Amino acid sequence: MLKVGNLRFCVKPNRMPSIDDLAANLLNFEEPLDDIRKQIALCLETDDRLELMPMLLLGEPGIGKTHFAKQLARLLGTSNHYVAMSSLTAGWILSGASSQWRNAKSGKVFDALVNGSYANPVMTVDEIDKATGDAQYDPLGALYALLEHDTAQMFIDEFAEVPINAGNVVWIGTANDARAIPEPLMNRMSVYEIPAPDRDGARRIAQAIYADIREAHAWSARFPETLGDAPLDALTQALPRGMRHAACGMRCSTRSAMRVSTERDIQLDRNSRKKAMGF
Repeated sequence: MLKVGNLRFCVKPNRMPSIDDLAANLLNFEEPLDDIRKQIALCLETDDRLELMPMLLLGEPGIGKTHFAKQLARLLGTSNHYVAMSSLTAGWILSGASSQWRNAKSGKVFDALVNGSYANPVMTVDEIDKATGDAQYDPLGALYALLEHDTAQMFIDEFAEVPINAGNVVWIGTANDARAIPEPLMNRMSVYEIPAPDRDGARRIAQAIYADIREAHAWSARFPETLGDAPLDALTQALPRGMRHAACGMRCSTRSAMRVSTERDIQLDRNSRKKAMGF
């Protein structure tokens, strides 16, 4: 900490970012994006730092909640850090473990702020409703202080035992079922019900996912910049997570020219929209 110093970049847009472009590709996230637009507008009118209310995105699995968080971090020009609550059994993953314990280390928040470059990174806490643990080692316990701006400004990681300012972190929680989340935690966040995208929205999401995959790989030059109507219509049968899996596994229709031209070039998981049946 002494080596890297105590100052970090605090991202603040000097003009309204292209929220309309993001909203055009994520039509089912219109409500949270509209509130983000308002909060950024207030920031632009003053000398205040960018401050976004913690938000909780509720919706069925694979609907694009985590993808939204990643795109928001890209839009704001800050870093994105991911914490999967379904695999955690203790709160020290977020807040650090006391140095008296064997294999103790600092938590995700400390690492993001001290080892990162930004004072206001996006922290994505995925599947809050699936957090497991007992009352003594509550995985959600650290969030009660971290989601409150005043207490977060003097956040102390149990391993480092040095107060750090986590008051500017942009918190995005995701969940499938709000009933499994404690009410005091819900009250600390703006809650949004995210619906499944309609056909037009699904086509735009599919095209955006395809563009992201194409941009990330060297073989992208062999494939068209945009998908045709037939493969787009095929992809709309899946939720965004299924779209990404199908787009990653797409096959070329000819050997001479690599192109995606028919729905047969898209391999979907046909069980992606089937619901479990209980008796």
